[in-house]
Amino acid sequence: MGKIKASKVSKLKPKKKCCRKKTRCIKCPVVIMRMKKLENEGASKKELKAGLKKARAA
Repeated sequence: MGKIKASKVSKLKPKKKCCRKKTRCIKCPVVIMRMKKLENEGASKKELKAGLKKARAA
């Protein structure tokens, strides 16, 4: 899949089930849901990048 921009994550189609690994994948439903939430709040590019890192670590 390669590198993907943090602003594009919320538009991805999530997987059916979360793998719940230590570092969640980009297409994990939890990560996508958290990124949509940040985007709706009007986060900047820098905040989205930090948010993606935090969402994947959760």
